[in-house]
Amino acid sequence: MPDPHTSPPETVEERLRRENWELRRQLEELQGLGHGGPPRKLWRPSSVTIWGIFLAATVGIAIAFFAGYIPLEKRRAVVLTEAKEEQEALPRVEVMKVGRSTRQSGLRLPGNIQPITEAPVLARADGYIAKRLVDIGDRVKAGQTLAEIDAPELTDQVAQAKATVRQAEAALQQATANVQQGKTDMELARVMARRSAQLVAKGAVSKQDDDQSQAQYNSKLAALEALERAIDVQRANILAAQSNLGRLEKMQSYLVVQAPFDGVITLRNVDVGALVNSGSTMLYRIAQMGTLRTYVNVPQAYADSIKPGQPAVLTVSNLPGREFDGQVARSADALDPASRTLLVEVHVPNTANLLLPGMYAEVELRSIRADPPLLVPSDALIVRADGAQVAVVGVDRIVHLKKIEAGRDYGDRVEVINGLREGDTIVSNPGDAVREGAKVDIVPAAATGN
Repeated sequence: MPDPHTSPPETVEERLRRENWELRRQLEELQGLGHGGPPRKLWRPSSVTIWGIFLAATVGIAIAFFAGYIPLEKRRAVVLTEAKEEQEALPRVEVMKVGRSTRQSGLRLPGNIQPITEAPVLARADGYIAKRLVDIGDRVKAGQTLAEIDAPELTDQVAQAKATVRQAEAALQQATANVQQGKTDMELARVMARRSAQLVAKGAVSKQDDDQSQAQYNSKLAALEALERAIDVQRANILAAQSNLGRLEKMQSYLVVQAPFDGVITLRNVDVGALVNSGSTMLYRIAQMGTLRTYVNVPQAYADSIKPGQPAVLTVSNLPGREFDGQVARSADALDPASRTLLVEVHVPNTANLLLPGMYAEVELRSIRADPPLLVPSDALIVRADGAQVAVVGVDRIVHLKKIEAGRDYGDRVEVINGLREGDTIVSNPGDAVREGAKVDIVPAAATGN
């Protein structure tokens, strides 16, 4: 029977706890030595403690090895297996069938909108602006007064020209009267000459007197002809004076500046009191905008497809979604040797006045093609030094690189003029794995509209 005063056997946990307490106590004694306290005996761990710590560390390392390294090796093996399968598998590519473009063709070109008619309004008379009746943005009608010019000198010149006409008319009347007098003198001289001839035959007068009578008659006859010519001169003077008067009166009418046609004032260059000179001072600029025109430069490759009356659609960036129908009015019928382009004029009605001269626009020239070309995505092209190529996949899934002749470029699509046939299977977006003679695994590409 055990002694009740004897303590039970010490467990490992209790022993470790006691040793821990001893270590703490010895540490406190060591700290006490720094304060002059008596030295104390240090505790040394037993061999059981050391082996316990070693076994615990060994167990921890084993657990960490089995928990991390083995799963890592398994994952590595799986990755290597998948990589090997992927290397041995055929490259997968997206393919599509080659089709034709739509019959309706559209060529988009940039252009600048201009008025169908535009003209500067210049002064035709010298003077000062007395009245300015319109300003920029005003819509005017043909013949409407735009401004009035004050020119007192021109008024005086008109009065002088009228007086000159009256003077010429009076001179004509005087010349007419002189002709009448000349006719009377000539008739008297003729009668006296005839009478003198009769008397000479009878011997009543001398031959000398008869000669004087005949000479006097001839003189009066010549004077009459001169007077009649003077009438012609005076009539010409009247016409000249009247013409000068008409010119001055026409210039006087230019003192009232009028609109040459219906339109909008786009520029005003003068104000009241400004001095203007005939033929050199621009007063206004007027534009007719009921119909606008746009000039576009068509490349040489498409110049033969442009015809007068061909439909055209105009769009501007500040009116998104709006299209303005027009048509080709005319072309230059000759290419610019510098740019190799054809100048084309497109007319667009502007009844709503939404379009303004000077706007940047895009013009789409539309036409119907009898034989639409083949169309492929731009990503399907393989561009190399010897030209563009396309990867064609045969029925045996072998890739063959074919050279093509590209036509019109739409950005994301390209027309093919030569090198492909309708229905050929091509790689829609070839990568590095697509090469001549390579065998591939094909999948249909996503459908895209023409």
